[in-house]
Amino acid sequence: MRPSDVLRVSAKTGMGVEALLDRVVREVPAPVGVKDAPARAMIFDSVYDSYRGVVTYVRVVDGQLNKRERIRMMSTGATHELLEIGTNSPEMLAADGLGVGEVGYLITGVKDVRQSKVGDTITQQTKGATEPLGGYKDPKPMVFSGLYPLDGSDYPELRDALDKLQLNDAALVYEPETSAALGFGFRVGFLGLLHLDVIRERLEREFGLDLIATAPNVVYRVVMEDGTEHTVTNPSEFPEGKISDVHEPVVRATILAPSEFIGSIMELCQNRRGVMLGMDYLSEDRVEIRYTLPLAEIVFDFFDQLKSKTRGYASLDYEPTGEQGAQLVKVDILLHGDKVDAFSAITHRDQAYAYGVRLVAKLKELIPRQAFEVPVQAAIGSRVIARETIRAIRKDVLAKCYGGDISRKRKLLEKQKEGKKRMKMVGSVEVPQEAFIAVLSSDDSAGGKAKK
Repeated sequence: MRPSDVLRVSAKTGMGVEALLDRVVREVPAPVGVKDAPARAMIFDSVYDSYRGVVTYVRVVDGQLNKRERIRMMSTGATHELLEIGTNSPEMLAADGLGVGEVGYLITGVKDVRQSKVGDTITQQTKGATEPLGGYKDPKPMVFSGLYPLDGSDYPELRDALDKLQLNDAALVYEPETSAALGFGFRVGFLGLLHLDVIRERLEREFGLDLIATAPNVVYRVVMEDGTEHTVTNPSEFPEGKISDVHEPVVRATILAPSEFIGSIMELCQNRRGVMLGMDYLSEDRVEIRYTLPLAEIVFDFFDQLKSKTRGYASLDYEPTGEQGAQLVKVDILLHGDKVDAFSAITHRDQAYAYGVRLVAKLKELIPRQAFEVPVQAAIGSRVIARETIRAIRKDVLAKCYGGDISRKRKLLEKQKEGKKRMKMVGSVEVPQEAFIAVLSSDDSAGGKAKK
């Protein structure tokens, strides 16, 4: 409790500061721990300091940690020397050690915040604890999105910027990726949509980068008929061949909203393949609705749709609960008969037709007309589910005909038709960069969905 909080509570309750603190001591139980046991301290936060390296905040549960002794991180086995140990009161105040129940900070000189993972247990290197404190789990990215520089020459700057952000954010995961449409970039894993939005804003504001963020997607587990498994984080990684099962991550969503919007919320969740778990009235006009939803269905515009249907009064919270099998398919886009991997998407079989129709219609508007007719098709495997045709640019060959026999006009039109047919056989479709950006970018389809 901060001093300002103590003064505010004291003024509100009419108790003196000393009486209030004595009351807190009586009411709040003392920390429980074994003083003579090997030291065990829980990491609950860590920050990066440009001059001192990683500052790790810990709570000592058992034993005691002392200055200048060597410690061991129980999840990784890494060992470090305690250069400084102390408490926050509220400024950092160095001390000789921390005992049972005390909260403070550690400085080891390490420059990588990933070596101080939140939830990890710290113990002494020699005669340390053998069992870590419970509850630790490695942070796993839930949402993946591609980040590409608008100017390809900014790729080294983007790599350096992500390296620097990772010093402050141990949950940030990324790997290099190449797109035929967008060039060199990175496949970045985030804890959620808000995490995605924060990282992208920091890259643009703090490092001055102009970025293209592809629409976010989740991780799928694909099991083939021969028993092999594939982890798919990008539609281009979706395997070909005979597929036995496709598993997608699911979340348990809790929605709080006024009771007058129950029908709209249930309709929205059912359209997103949700399964209702229960509903409770918190008051006469306030309701809590619980659903199991596929994560892929809420990473796009679910939150925006929820706010629109409830006039902004609904709130959403969700947590991962595992995975489920689903009828998922890969929808490919073919231009002039050639598959364009950059436009591929993984969607539910029942929604594939609507997605294909919408995407080919959008591409028809974005791709300029060529000298020959170009078919734009959406297909699942070898079966075409939607098609649009980009009409050819044609010269008016009848402009010089002023009346006369119809056979002359027909001859000119047939000659032009044969020329277009020959051009179609050897021609290639030029897709402008703007078309890829408009279709792949999350700005139009999912921009702002992370702003909760």
